[in-house]
Amino acid sequence: MNSEFNWQKSSFSGGGGEQCLYLAKHNGEILLCESDDPASIVTTSPEKLAAFIAGVKAGEFDHLVG
Repeated sequence: MNSEFNWQKSSFSGGGGEQCLYLAKHNGEILLCESDDPASIVTTSPEKLAAFIAGVKAGEFDHLVG
């Protein structure tokens, strides 16, 4: 994982760095990467991430993980 960014993971992520999703903020964008493929970094805007988080909190994606 690129150490130039200040990556953060959820306290709900699996232990030992496995099955984790990491996020960082850089130059006004949100960066996302997974622990199993840390070289692949996806970028989005804070507004899009906020909309996604609102959808998660509302249960819109529950059918994908159940």
